[in-house]
Amino acid sequence: MKVLLIDDHPLILSALKTVIEGLGSNVHVVGADSAAAARAALQASDDFNLVLLDLQLGDASGFDVLDEFRENYPALPVVVISASDRSSDVIRSIDQGAMGFVPKRNSTELLSQALKLVMAGGIYVPPMSLGAEAAPPVNSGASSAAQNQHSRLQQIQQEAMASNFQGATGLESLSLTPRQTDVLALLLQGKPNKIIARELGVSVETIKDHVAAVLKALGVGSRTQAVLAVGQLVQKQPDAHFSTWRNGQP
Repeated sequence: MKVLLIDDHPLILSALKTVIEGLGSNVHVVGADSAAAARAALQASDDFNLVLLDLQLGDASGFDVLDEFRENYPALPVVVISASDRSSDVIRSIDQGAMGFVPKRNSTELLSQALKLVMAGGIYVPPMSLGAEAAPPVNSGASSAAQNQHSRLQQIQQEAMASNFQGATGLESLSLTPRQTDVLALLLQGKPNKIIARELGVSVETIKDHVAAVLKALGVGSRTQAVLAVGQLVQKQPDAHFSTWRNGQP
């Protein structure tokens, strides 16, 4: 496992590198203290398995770098590691294609568990305070459906915060069909309907129907909300339940 760690603070870069390399003897971490250094590392080597990206870089916005990497390296998972734990930053990161969001305030043990989950093919989203910051504006004319979706995310958050690490609800509670499970796995990889249809050998219209069914099962109204919801619902063990879903298995 080769990991590119991007953080412009030397002490944090060194500390995170030690933690990540402690996850296993086969984990090799390459540090980059700027967006420019990260670009150079990716251009020099095509065997990275994971990118860990800080949002606050001296020479670029982390969100801009995230967009750039998702565009140029679509198959390479990017996980945000940030001093921020704002729900808006989590949602924006996932919406831009990040496969996880890990607050730096997490303990070393929790950070290790989160990264193991991601390395096993899962996705980590921290339990968030989905209160006023994430709620629809009072005068926005939000529909009752949108309010219900927000309430569902609050429920998921509460279930997740009731445990020490993620939610204990379990993805099996969604009762998806095997094909819907395949679609969910590919959806969580950030793939558009056209690519999902091509990989599964069905029409785009069929995929749209499956995506709608998946969103309905999760009680949410968008792909971003689906990723957040599944991130809250994953099992405690990083190598157990969720990685099989990400591989498209029921």
